[in-house]
Amino acid sequence: MTTEPSIGILGTGSYVPGTEVTNAEIAARVGVAEEWIADRTQITGRRFAAPDEATSDLAIRAAERALKSAGVSAGEIDYLIVSTSTPDSPQPPTAYHVQRGINANAAACLDINVVCSGFVYGLSLAQALIRQRPGSRALVIGADLYSRSLDFSDRRTAVLLGDGAGAAVVGEVEPPYGFLGFDLAARGDAHHLIRVEAGGSRRPASAETIEEGGHFFRMEGRAVRDFVLENLPDFINALCERTGTALERIDHFVPHQPNGVLLSQLVERCGLTAAETHRTLDRYGNTGSASVALTLDAAHLGNRLRDGDLVLLAAFGGGMSLGAGLLRWRVGA
Repeated sequence: MTTEPSIGILGTGSYVPGTEVTNAEIAARVGVAEEWIADRTQITGRRFAAPDEATSDLAIRAAERALKSAGVSAGEIDYLIVSTSTPDSPQPPTAYHVQRGINANAAACLDINVVCSGFVYGLSLAQALIRQRPGSRALVIGADLYSRSLDFSDRRTAVLLGDGAGAAVVGEVEPPYGFLGFDLAARGDAHHLIRVEAGGSRRPASAETIEEGGHFFRMEGRAVRDFVLENLPDFINALCERTGTALERIDHFVPHQPNGVLLSQLVERCGLTAAETHRTLDRYGNTGSASVALTLDAAHLGNRLRDGDLVLLAAFGGGMSLGAGLLRWRVGA
């Protein structure tokens, strides 16, 4: 009987732009008190890209750091997957700009867009591709640049979002390390909860769509919160049951970073209070596709992840999408 190889994370990396935008600056732009932002989101700062930075620029920086962490050259990457909902342009895919930027010339490249769940989706796809071609490696990147699609007259969304990128190199690892399982799901009936209404084939860009603000990021915050609290806990429990993992055995919870209040509610609702929940939203805000990857890299760089620890990744995003993955961490990643 042939045993499938164990596949896991070989290295991580992240990048945030240099310009820090404080709550005081955002409060002045949207017309609220600085304390209003902190109380409702637990965010104290975020980073905005420079005028000459695009999503691929952030992704390239994160990719270079992940490759260095893994001890792998760009030429050794077979698959390059970029998750983003803010591509450099409608085409070509942002992954091709990244490929050129890091000289990953042997890699097959693609973009995916399930918004904030994308990094988890990308890891699952990387695992499947590597199993199809044993010995190969994948570079999975989550990157978003939301600062250019914010409506600063909408205080509900403008205070939440920031720019950033995170990455992981994925390849074969020795058992018992690596991914134990993934679950992915979609709920198209809730597609309206998070959206950018114009700029595609249904409502192409025009003077009218620009005038009416159709290119801004929109979110129904309370409805998103209700969706997450109603759906994600059962989704995580199902993954744990399928992999034979008791919730109390999970050492680390690395979730999407929506806002601090919702994150605290989610930890309680999921029964993950015994795990260490990792947060970066306080200083970076909600970085979309980057948030899980960026937060995982922060935990890694902070030496919080020990050999053999069980790490749960979980995210939700526009669509609505859900993604969760469980892995046994290997020191040296």
